[in-house]
Amino acid sequence: MWTRTFLVAMVLVSACTSYPPDHRPAASPLDPRERHLAHVRQLTFGGENAEAYWSPDGQWLVFQAHGGAHADAACDQIYTMRADGKDVSRVSDGGRTTCAYFYPGGRRVLYSSTRAAGPACPPEPDFSQGYVWGLYDYDIYVSDRDGGDLQRLTETPGYDAEATLSPDGKRIVFTSVRDGDLELYSMALDGSDVKRLTHTPGYDGGAFFSPDGKRIVYRAHHPEGEELEAFRRLLKEERVRPTRLEIWVMDADGGNARQVTDNGAANFAPYFHPDGRRILFASNVHDPKGRDFDLYLVGIDGQGLERVTYSPEFDSFPMFSPDGKRLVWASNRHGAQRGDTNLFVADWVE
Repeated sequence: MWTRTFLVAMVLVSACTSYPPDHRPAASPLDPRERHLAHVRQLTFGGENAEAYWSPDGQWLVFQAHGGAHADAACDQIYTMRADGKDVSRVSDGGRTTCAYFYPGGRRVLYSSTRAAGPACPPEPDFSQGYVWGLYDYDIYVSDRDGGDLQRLTETPGYDAEATLSPDGKRIVFTSVRDGDLELYSMALDGSDVKRLTHTPGYDGGAFFSPDGKRIVYRAHHPEGEELEAFRRLLKEERVRPTRLEIWVMDADGGNARQVTDNGAANFAPYFHPDGRRILFASNVHDPKGRDFDLYLVGIDGQGLERVTYSPEFDSFPMFSPDGKRLVWASNRHGAQRGDTNLFVADWVE
């Protein structure tokens, strides 16, 4: 959900089948402090491209985009492309979409869409009372990679989104307002056997499984007192204010939840390192103005915080390839226009 509005309001983001002749994928210069990244390649060139996630074989990426090369999309739509940026193809067919993920085998794609409410893009939320995310009436769908054989997995009113799959391909974890709060749930691949995983008032979302499937990492904000009442008022208006988020981990069944970060910043987009003992995530903890986001590594015990990227622009939405050798992420670096958000891939260096 929050991807586009988060970028627009907090990091000033504005906002293919082939690239223009002068925009072929090319190596991008690195800050020498970005020692974990090598052989960086820019995959998209212009517009807003984000949340790229690998296919199980590491050959393809699924992502959401609009603008730039995706001028046919008035708001985010889902696309696939090869891991080198070639052979881009649109999956979704309208509405606003978000949070795509490959099914086991790589032939089916999971994503959320507002299409049930109509083909038009729902309006952006009102920022007159401060920065908020809009909680659109998303439902979760699965389709073939060409958009065919579309099946709806959720039909509850309100927000159902942020869905990802377990490594064994048996469970989907997602965020929903179905019980009156923003909580995490899991379900079977056909949408059955829904189980609630979190129960603390506030926001829990953006979840991913650990490499062994035994744990889940997610972002959360659990306000209390007057702040909780303000959260609930916004929730009734289908909005949420995400300026403070911490990283949490729990067992795959929802047990043993524990907080990892505790810095009061906007920490989000967590993903497990291939070793299962560390978490890569985005944060603005280093920026007093809260506008610059970079990638950080931290142990699941909250120790050993290490900054990974140093671009003065936005860096977020990291995901390791299935073999753990490459990293894909979204960044404002090297944009042709102010606010371009593009996808990058690099070799990961320990």
